[in-house]
Amino acid sequence: MPTPPRLAPLLEQFDFACERLTGRLAGPVMDSGDGSETGVVPLSDEEYLWEPVPECWSVRRRADGPGPRAAFLAGSGEWGRDAAPYPHPWPPPFTTLAWRLSHLAEMLTISADHTAGEHRLTRDDYRSHGTAAEAVAAFQEGAAAWRAALEGADDAALDTIGYCTNPHGSAAEAPFLDIVWWVNQEVLHHGAEIALLRDLYRSRQA
Repeated sequence: MPTPPRLAPLLEQFDFACERLTGRLAGPVMDSGDGSETGVVPLSDEEYLWEPVPECWSVRRRADGPGPRAAFLAGSGEWGRDAAPYPHPWPPPFTTLAWRLSHLAEMLTISADHTAGEHRLTRDDYRSHGTAAEAVAAFQEGAAAWRAALEGADDAALDTIGYCTNPHGSAAEAPFLDIVWWVNQEVLHHGAEIALLRDLYRSRQA
């Protein structure tokens, strides 16, 4: 099926953002932005779970319970992501690289399921991961699933309210094109945050 003209630039942007973030996390090189290759040290488990300030929200073993100001660990499985019901704590807790990467992978996975899957996954079903390699792979899998879901959208789908039925957020009340845009900006801005955390970790005081 031909890609709708309105969707094409958003697909290109999504591909660029995911490729840039994956390269920044896994290496061995990434495009520095000017076409040259910059070496990347792959994300380690220690850096993945690094808490740069007190009272971070992160991904934790369920047996250890939630972190400071968190009410529960979201998801299923051995590891969960610090969370709290609305209204969230104020000021917002600082979130680790693990938290942000888990959030992205969850969003992509659930959005894909509620667009071209079984329309059943929720945050309670999602499994966060305790290692960097597993978390990067989960992000890549979520991104691939979302990309595949977008390939099935025709021009009419882009204007359809509720084409994506993700129960978390406003997907069910918005035209699908708006959701595609929103997912892109999530990957772009959290990807930039993750890149900055990598820079801070590299430059931290021993």
